[in-house]
Amino acid sequence: MSQYETLDVTQEGGIMTIALNRPEKMNTFNTTLRREIAQAAIAANLEDTVRVVILTGNGRAFSAGADLSEDTGMSNGHSVESDLNFEYKPGVLAIHNSSKPWIAVINGPCAGIAYSYAMACDLACMGEKAFLYQPFSAIGLVPDGGATWLIPRLVGIKRAYELMALGEKLTADKALAMGMVNRVFPDETLHQDGLAFAEEVAERSPLALRYTKAAVNFGQTHSLDETISREATLQAICIDSEDAKNAVISFFNKQKPQWKGQ
Repeated sequence: MSQYETLDVTQEGGIMTIALNRPEKMNTFNTTLRREIAQAAIAANLEDTVRVVILTGNGRAFSAGADLSEDTGMSNGHSVESDLNFEYKPGVLAIHNSSKPWIAVINGPCAGIAYSYAMACDLACMGEKAFLYQPFSAIGLVPDGGATWLIPRLVGIKRAYELMALGEKLTADKALAMGMVNRVFPDETLHQDGLAFAEEVAERSPLALRYTKAAVNFGQTHSLDETISREATLQAICIDSEDAKNAVISFFNKQKPQWKGQ
């Protein structure tokens, strides 16, 4: 299925897996990868047969961040600013703004810009030996790719600043305790367990998943008053849907509902 140079894209039922596929480079982001992940994310979001998207890495790393060995990796401030705005940002936003659930399956080191892609996902699983790492202060840089927006919303401002300022390599157990990931699985079975987790999510109502995500994101930047009204609007859409009506019938018949997403 995959037609990408730096990605391995597969689909099993309603679950699409997008795997970063530069294992010899620890899946670092070169020009091609950062462009292709945006293209693949948009394509996944538009594909009607996809209910859940898994983002992971092939090989021993989720991703070690940007490929600084590439000629254009850190040539000058202007080019880096352009890359962040026009190449990295579209991919991160395509994940965060998707109407579908995205699940990061973090199979090893997840550092730098990769951290932002993983945290932009709605759910996350980690292997026992995987870790999250913000290396920027060690090389005189600031976190990017939306990290300063994404991470404080998960762990709070003070803890987020500490992670960024001191560059702690955050273990899977700590990430779980801090609410940055949802599950920690054995490294040997991570991909199977991550897929099973995705299947569990995919069995839920597509409309409920879509509008719950929309409501949660809305609530992060709006007042309680505005959020209650937004929930009411979305609830009206769900209640009037064909799926909700069929789900009630299925409940009384003790059957599993067949979701159509409408």
